[in-house]
Amino acid sequence: MCNSARRRQRGLTLIELIMFMVIVGAAAAGLLQIMNMANTNSTDPIRRKQALLIAEAYMEEVQQAQMSVCDPADANAATALRFADCAAAATTENNWGPEAGNVRPFDNINDYVPANYVAGTAVRAFAVNDGTNLVDRDVAGNALGANAVGGLLANSPMSGITTTLALTPVALGPAGSQVPAADALQITITVTYGGGTNDVVTLQGYRSRYEPRSL
Repeated sequence: MCNSARRRQRGLTLIELIMFMVIVGAAAAGLLQIMNMANTNSTDPIRRKQALLIAEAYMEEVQQAQMSVCDPADANAATALRFADCAAAATTENNWGPEAGNVRPFDNINDYVPANYVAGTAVRAFAVNDGTNLVDRDVAGNALGANAVGGLLANSPMSGITTTLALTPVALGPAGSQVPAADALQITITVTYGGGTNDVVTLQGYRSRYEPRSL
């Protein structure tokens, strides 16, 4: 009777205590990992939505630019059907690059890429060098987010977001009624907002010349 009572009053052995600590520690580690993943991924939808809004804004800006045979400021821009018809003849058929003094929003879609542009290449068309880094800017020249009103981003430029533009001549429509590649461009806006392979938003749009291929 005395021995039975003594056994009932006995506590945990050292081995049982160690096993308990190991099990609880493993469970706690798993729980903390899940909580960390949830906290990390909870910002992804917000960042992706920001990236999508940026891509849409840049796409709208580029698509609103003219795609005239001549520069829109050219005296023959409203009637020219070919580059030779321009008052100031273009040196190359695509005539990439902005004219001297041109600023955003550019009057011609080709002005959004540099003069030595290779068609289809992604370039930082909306970025300006701040002396150290290329910083994407809005149409008014402000760093993205710098003029946001209220909230955490007020007067604080967005970080970790880069945007590129690619212009690719492409034929549109079925054979027989096709818009030739010389008269249509595919616009690709790519916004990267993180280090992951999926932290990218890509928008594609098109711009073509109207008849009479001008303003």
